[in-house]
Amino acid sequence: MNKPQSLRAALNKAVPYVRENPDRLHLFVDNGSLVATSATSISWEYRYTLNVVVTDFTGDQNLLMAPILFWLRDNQSDMLQNVTERERLFTFEVDILGNGACDLSLNLKLTERVVAQEVDGSIQVEAVAEPDEPADGWGFRSE
Repeated sequence: MNKPQSLRAALNKAVPYVRENPDRLHLFVDNGSLVATSATSISWEYRYTLNVVVTDFTGDQNLLMAPILFWLRDNQSDMLQNVTERERLFTFEVDILGNGACDLSLNLKLTERVVAQEVDGSIQVEAVAEPDEPADGWGFRSE
Protein backbone atom coordinates (compact mmCIF):
# COMPACT_ATOMS: atom_id res chain seq x y z
CA MET A 1 0.00 0.00 0.00
CA ASN A 2 1.47 3.28 -1.16
CA LYS A 3 -1.16 5.87 -0.28
CA PRO A 4 -0.45 6.23 3.47
CA GLN A 5 3.17 7.26 2.88
CA SER A 6 2.14 9.43 -0.06
CA LEU A 7 -0.30 11.33 2.16
CA ARG A 8 2.33 11.64 4.91
CA ALA A 9 4.72 13.21 2.39
CA ALA A 10 2.03 15.62 1.15
CA LEU A 11 1.17 16.72 4.69
CA ASN A 12 4.83 17.16 5.61
CA LYS A 13 5.26 19.39 2.58
CA ALA A 14 2.09 21.46 2.99
CA VAL A 15 1.46 21.76 6.74
CA PRO A 16 4.16 23.45 8.85
CA TYR A 17 2.79 21.95 12.10
CA VAL A 18 3.17 18.41 10.71
CA ARG A 19 6.62 19.15 9.30
CA GLU A 20 7.81 20.63 12.61
CA ASN A 21 6.15 17.92 14.77
CA PRO A 22 6.44 14.64 12.85
CA ASP A 23 5.81 12.63 16.01
CA ARG A 24 2.29 14.15 16.18
CA LEU A 25 1.15 12.59 12.89
CA HIS A 26 -0.01 8.97 13.16
CA LEU A 27 -1.39 6.82 10.32
CA PHE A 28 -3.40 3.65 10.82
CA VAL A 29 -4.91 1.33 8.21
CA ASP A 30 -8.29 0.14 9.52
CA ASN A 31 -10.97 -2.19 8.16
CA GLY A 32 -8.77 -3.38 5.33
CA SER A 33 -9.90 -5.86 2.74
CA LEU A 34 -8.43 -7.29 -0.41
CA VAL A 35 -10.87 -7.83 -3.28
CA ALA A 36 -9.87 -10.10 -6.15
CA THR A 37 -11.57 -11.92 -8.99
CA SER A 38 -10.65 -15.04 -10.91
CA ALA A 39 -9.36 -13.04 -13.89
CA THR A 40 -6.40 -14.22 -15.94
CA SER A 41 -4.08 -11.94 -14.00
CA ILE A 42 -4.07 -12.21 -10.25
CA SER A 43 -5.04 -8.61 -9.70
CA TRP A 44 -6.67 -7.12 -6.66
CA GLU A 45 -7.81 -3.96 -4.99
CA TYR A 46 -7.00 -2.92 -1.47
CA ARG A 47 -9.94 -1.25 0.27
CA TYR A 48 -9.36 0.33 3.64
CA THR A 49 -9.91 3.29 5.89
CA LEU A 50 -6.82 5.37 6.50
CA ASN A 51 -7.11 6.87 9.96
CA VAL A 52 -4.96 10.00 10.16
CA VAL A 53 -4.45 11.23 13.71
CA VAL A 54 -2.86 14.60 14.44
CA THR A 55 -2.34 15.25 18.14
CA ASP A 56 -2.09 18.57 19.97
CA PHE A 57 -2.78 20.51 16.77
CA THR A 58 -2.72 24.27 17.32
CA GLY A 59 -2.90 25.58 13.77
CA ASP A 60 -5.77 26.51 11.48
CA GLN A 61 -7.69 23.29 10.83
CA ASN A 62 -8.58 24.52 7.33
CA LEU A 63 -4.87 24.53 6.46
CA LEU A 64 -4.79 20.83 7.36
CA MET A 65 -7.98 19.88 5.53
CA ALA A 66 -7.14 21.65 2.25
CA PRO A 67 -3.96 19.67 1.47
CA ILE A 68 -5.83 16.43 2.19
CA LEU A 69 -8.55 17.40 -0.30
CA PHE A 70 -5.91 18.28 -2.90
CA TRP A 71 -4.27 14.91 -2.24
CA LEU A 72 -7.63 13.12 -2.56
CA ARG A 73 -8.26 14.88 -5.87
CA ASP A 74 -5.09 13.31 -7.23
CA ASN A 75 -5.24 9.99 -5.42
CA GLN A 76 -8.91 9.10 -5.06
CA SER A 77 -10.59 11.12 -7.80
CA ASP A 78 -13.06 8.36 -8.65
CA MET A 79 -14.68 8.68 -5.22
CA LEU A 80 -14.77 12.48 -5.32
CA GLN A 81 -16.67 12.27 -8.60
CA ASN A 82 -19.19 9.74 -7.29
CA VAL A 83 -22.12 11.43 -5.54
CA THR A 84 -22.69 8.52 -3.15
CA GLU A 85 -19.06 7.76 -2.36
CA ARG A 86 -17.91 11.32 -1.74
CA GLU A 87 -20.35 11.54 1.19
CA ARG A 88 -18.36 8.80 2.96
CA LEU A 89 -14.88 9.52 1.59
CA PHE A 90 -13.64 11.85 4.33
CA THR A 91 -15.02 11.90 7.87
CA PHE A 92 -13.46 13.26 11.04
CA GLU A 93 -13.67 13.66 14.80
CA VAL A 94 -12.05 16.36 16.89
CA ASP A 95 -11.23 16.35 20.60
CA ILE A 96 -10.96 19.95 21.75
CA LEU A 97 -8.33 20.16 24.45
CA GLY A 98 -8.21 22.71 27.25
CA ASN A 99 -4.94 24.27 26.14
CA GLY A 100 -6.11 25.74 22.81
CA ALA A 101 -5.08 22.61 20.95
CA CYS A 102 -7.06 19.71 19.56
CA ASP A 103 -6.59 16.11 18.55
CA LEU A 104 -7.98 15.33 15.10
CA SER A 105 -8.91 11.89 13.83
CA LEU A 106 -9.53 11.91 10.07
CA ASN A 107 -10.88 8.86 8.25
CA LEU A 108 -10.30 8.46 4.52
CA LYS A 109 -11.92 5.61 2.56
CA LEU A 110 -9.21 4.59 0.11
CA THR A 111 -8.60 2.01 -2.58
CA GLU A 112 -5.43 0.90 -4.33
CA ARG A 113 -5.29 -1.32 -7.40
CA VAL A 114 -2.56 -3.90 -7.98
CA VAL A 115 -1.93 -6.01 -11.07
CA ALA A 116 0.03 -9.26 -10.75
CA GLN A 117 0.95 -11.29 -13.82
CA GLU A 118 3.14 -14.25 -14.57
CA VAL A 119 5.80 -13.27 -17.09
CA ASP A 120 8.40 -15.81 -18.21
CA GLY A 121 7.84 -17.96 -15.15
CA SER A 122 8.04 -15.18 -12.55
CA ILE A 123 5.38 -13.02 -10.99
CA GLN A 124 5.43 -9.29 -11.66
CA VAL A 125 3.44 -7.07 -9.32
CA GLU A 126 2.63 -3.45 -10.12
CA ALA A 127 0.60 -0.85 -8.27
CA VAL A 128 -1.72 0.82 -10.77
CA ALA A 129 -1.82 4.61 -10.84
CA GLU A 130 -5.07 6.46 -10.39
CA PRO A 131 -6.92 7.51 -13.53
CA ASP A 132 -6.22 10.95 -14.95
CA GLU A 133 -8.45 13.92 -14.23
CA PRO A 134 -11.48 14.01 -16.51
CA ALA A 135 -11.46 16.65 -19.23
CA ASP A 136 -14.50 18.43 -17.79
CA GLY A 137 -12.69 19.52 -14.62
CA TRP A 138 -13.95 16.87 -12.18
CA GLY A 139 -17.55 17.06 -13.28
CA PHE A 140 -18.18 20.58 -12.03
CA ARG A 141 -19.32 23.26 -14.43
CA SER A 142 -18.17 26.82 -14.15
CA GLU A 143 -20.69 29.33 -15.35
